[in-house]
Amino acid sequence: MKPIVTLIVLAVLVTACNSKQKETKEEKQSEIMETKKELSNKEKATALLESLETGDQTPISYINPNKYIQHNLSVGDGLAGFGEVMKHAPEGGFKAKVVRSFEDGDYTFSHTIYDFFGPKVGFDIFRFEDGKIVEHWDNLAELTQVNPSGHSQTDGAEELKDLDKTESNKALVDDFLNTVLVNGGFDKMANYFDGDNYIQHNSMIGDGLSGLGKALEEMAKNGVTMVYNKVHKVLGEGNFVLAVSEGKFAGKHTSFYDLFRIENGKIAEHWDIIEAIAPEDTCKNTNGKFDF
Repeated sequence: MKPIVTLIVLAVLVTACNSKQKETKEEKQSEIMETKKELSNKEKATALLESLETGDQTPISYINPNKYIQHNLSVGDGLAGFGEVMKHAPEGGFKAKVVRSFEDGDYTFSHTIYDFFGPKVGFDIFRFEDGKIVEHWDNLAELTQVNPSGHSQTDGAEELKDLDKTESNKALVDDFLNTVLVNGGFDKMANYFDGDNYIQHNSMIGDGLSGLGKALEEMAKNGVTMVYNKVHKVLGEGNFVLAVSEGKFAGKHTSFYDLFRIENGKIAEHWDIIEAIAPEDTCKNTNGKFDF
């Protein structure tokens, strides 16, 4: 009898062992699947923006329903404000294609082509807490034709690199904006560029510092001024840096969003959105345009 009992015991042990191994394997596979499902913040931001077109309801879950602070002054605060906009979507919905998306700490910033009550291009900034979106800023402008150098508002470089240089690139942009544009040190402008090698995506300006100089001269002739008063936020990832500034353009209170690509410590490419700030009595929230 003993050999039979021994065999039975061994069989039970082997079965239990195999069952345990199977459970462990399944648990590991489950963990791997969960890891794969976990999106980065910039992936969540991209999914939310593109859900305007796809109609996918899943990205709504990336927003904290109890805390969503809205800085687009034409949209009401919270999820209710977001929902109200969606109610007014045209037949076939809005269109949204994210061209570039980046992440800096708790913030993401995206460059997007929209059909949002008409063809537009925009920058969106989201702030996250514990993996949920809790705050949103943006700048939007009409989609235009190519500029004098044949560049659109969104084409150009997209490759993210130089992640180890993020902070130095942010410092370069912050110094450029404050030294040249806020404090008027235009004689120092050449320090931030590699000669005339500068790709420009502003609709009205051609490539190079020469193109910028020509555009500024034309603006001056027509009595159009562009004034930067304060840099509110500088965000970056690798070779891309977005700066949010406040000032005046053609005499109007204005929000400037400038995206720069940095190469070898110099500004190599530039995209921007310039948006006039709506008067307070027309705003649908009281959060302000720049409260970071």
